Amino acid sequence: MPTYTWEGKSGFGELKKGELVAENPAIARIQLRKLRITPTRIRQKKDEAATKFSWRRKVPEKAIVIFTRQFATMINAGLPLVQCLGILTAQQENPALGRVIAQVKGDVESGQSLAEALKKHPKIFNDLYINLVEAGEAGGILDVILGRLSSYIEKLQKLKKKVKGAMVYPAVVISVAILVMAVILIFVIPVFEKMFSDFGHALPAPTQFVINLSRFVKNNFIYLLIAGGVLIFLVRQFYRTSAGKYLLDDLSLRLPVFGSLLRKVAVAKFSRTFGTMVSSGVPILEALDIVARSAGNKVIEKALIKARSSISQGKTISEPLEESKVFPVMVTQMIQVGESSGELDTMLNKIADFYDDDIDAAVATMTSMLEPILMVVLGTLIGGLVISMYLPIFRMAAVLAS
Repeated sequence: MPTYTWEGKSGFGELKKGELVAENPAIARIQLRKLRITPTRIRQKKDEAATKFSWRRKVPEKAIVIFTRQFATMINAGLPLVQCLGILTAQQENPALGRVIAQVKGDVESGQSLAEALKKHPKIFNDLYINLVEAGEAGGILDVILGRLSSYIEKLQKLKKKVKGAMVYPAVVISVAILVMAVILIFVIPVFEKMFSDFGHALPAPTQFVINLSRFVKNNFIYLLIAGGVLIFLVRQFYRTSAGKYLLDDLSLRLPVFGSLLRKVAVAKFSRTFGTMVSSGVPILEALDIVARSAGNKVIEKALIKARSSISQGKTISEPLEESKVFPVMVTQMIQVGESSGELDTMLNKIADFYDDDIDAAVATMTSMLEPILMVVLGTLIGGLVISMYLPIFRMAAVLAS
């Protein structure tokens, strides 16, 4: 069936637009009126190539959060599942997600469960999402599960923003410093070199070193760029292998400043994901399997897979996690308390909340530490270049003064 883009007004006079799938424009108008929308324009999408492209584009997490929260509200209000999906399709502003919801609606209408319909779109709805929806359908608490899912995704988004915010500042400063040094070496130093060539005296060792470095960078600039690109490509290819990913993930957790932050982020993500699944009724072993695959760090993943194997043999959850030496002692002890008291999900969510706050403090501390360190390092490098160029001038001035 063709896809139509539409514009119209809601019952409150609010302007709306979106996409829907219908047999013809007349059916599209009927569908919109059922949704209490008065259409002002309906047009069939002609650019199928663009449609296919938008289908393959990654749907942003924010759009999934909004969809999930609206879905939970409608289910809680008592609306039938198919009608909820129809409304969400008509109101969806993201074209790719709108087409996916339309397909999910069609599959549900044909008799499939919601989880089965969502499973056909793994790039948008991951295993965690699908398993929680399946648990919600089985327990008759789909609205509660969808609400938890939307809160979970929102909190993970905030966690990612914190980490990105911590990484952006040093990355920008270092990039600008490299650019400035490249400009000085390629364009500024050669001017001084030409001037110094007329002196007829041996240059100071620091000055000669900088001039030699400038010549090397200027003569091999293209090769250096190519070598840098090849190195990045090789590292990325190595990271795609299982051994490479494990090695680099292990090294990232051992970094002096960033390692502690990355470990806290991994623990917060594990606790939040595991707690959400346990509280939603997903079996422990199945939940651990999904949490391990979505950990985002091979070291954490290996520890969780080993823990899952030990739990299946009768051990508690806290024992193998403590033996792994990956998780802090406080985390394993709180999990042990949660297991013994029967409130594992509550304890896991408390751990996640604690580490969320701890990450805020860690990011603030790291930023305050990095600022002076970066300034000193950059000042030393750039200042060293400038001073080395002025040493011959100072020497010449001293000779003239004498």
